[in-house]
Amino acid sequence: MTDKLSPAAASQQLGLIGKMLYDVELNTIWERDTRTLPWNFRWLRRKYRAFAQAEIAPLSLSADRDPHSFDVKPLFIKSGLKGFQTEFFVPPFGTGSFRMLSYSLLLPSILKAEEFCAACGGVGLSLLAHELGMAPLFISGSLKAIFGWMFPIYREIRRGEPSIAAFAITEPGAGSDVEETEGAAKASLNCRAKKVPGGWRISGRKCFISDGAVAKWVTLFAAEEGKGVESWTCYLLDKSMSGFSVGRSERKMGQRAADASELILEDVFVPDERVIGKPGAGWAINRNVLNYSRPVVGAIALGIARGAFESALAFCKQARLANKPLIEYQDVQLALADMLMKLTAMRAIAWHAAMHRYSFQAAGAMAKAFCGDASWEICNASMDLLGNHGFLQSNKAEKAARDARLCQIYEGTNQINRLAIFEGQLGSDF
Repeated sequence: MTDKLSPAAASQQLGLIGKMLYDVELNTIWERDTRTLPWNFRWLRRKYRAFAQAEIAPLSLSADRDPHSFDVKPLFIKSGLKGFQTEFFVPPFGTGSFRMLSYSLLLPSILKAEEFCAACGGVGLSLLAHELGMAPLFISGSLKAIFGWMFPIYREIRRGEPSIAAFAITEPGAGSDVEETEGAAKASLNCRAKKVPGGWRISGRKCFISDGAVAKWVTLFAAEEGKGVESWTCYLLDKSMSGFSVGRSERKMGQRAADASELILEDVFVPDERVIGKPGAGWAINRNVLNYSRPVVGAIALGIARGAFESALAFCKQARLANKPLIEYQDVQLALADMLMKLTAMRAIAWHAAMHRYSFQAAGAMAKAFCGDASWEICNASMDLLGNHGFLQSNKAEKAARDARLCQIYEGTNQINRLAIFEGQLGSDF
């Protein structure tokens, strides 16, 4: 494109008002999107990005190569002291934004997930999983849970303690089926609770629990003996309880820096005051937690895809073919433009889910499924552009492709989420 035909030059041919309506500022899509946010969310997004680039990105490749030597606790403490692990409530109890109470409860988590996971999907997930573990305390609506447990845990974190929480629903015989109504009715439940004087005795196993090995607290769901998922109750457990132990830590394809462990419960006594919400309300709590967590998983997928795109873009600027930078070839520009369009669409659907003051099933499931699939496509396209370099573990595009695949599986497979979209809108005109 000649200088005379450039957008900046063309805009000079317009009158004053025309020039004002013609935006030729050289700026990133990231910055332009940030400017559409309310001022306090702009500040938050920039704060999350600065932390991710300074603290998470340098750990990305080493934590992926040797995940069982990676200890997330020091980084969790740093993020907690920054206020990033206590954002479900506003000061003085938490560090959330007052604007979120009237604007969006979800947006801070979505902004944070994209930035953390653009730096590293695994390390990002390990930091983000704590919010999932804490979510039942808040979403149950129980004042006892909020004042009796959530706020004291927040105080520990703000004192610099690694008071990490994990969320435990998945069992060896009950995975995505307990994230969808029809499947849950037929799920093979292993983790069982028996009422005893003063509390409950819980036995069974949970598996694939994010941060299961490093968490101090676990919000765990168990059915009563002889009953199905309709009897599910949420309990708050801690690792000090007799009979509670951690089993194997999984070796995963992607998001490897985020621990996924088996939890073993052998006749664990849980006092009545550790019941979160009402007995039997676990299914309702779980479904609404997923309504809020699925858009965040969409943002995790977005961040991973953005990291892959940025890696491919940097490579195409540096690499040369026939003594010409790759980025000057139109087929390369077409591929990058297609990836950028998908990234923008992913961000739009994730932010759209957050624009609803209270999340609902169809919006959450759409964000999760769409972003999960698009992330996989973008990461594969990034590897195509890198050619042989894309298969090297020293390149973040290869890692991002492995990380992205998991976003199509956890929080309910994308097939389950498509069913959730439909179920959530049954009885309406969509």
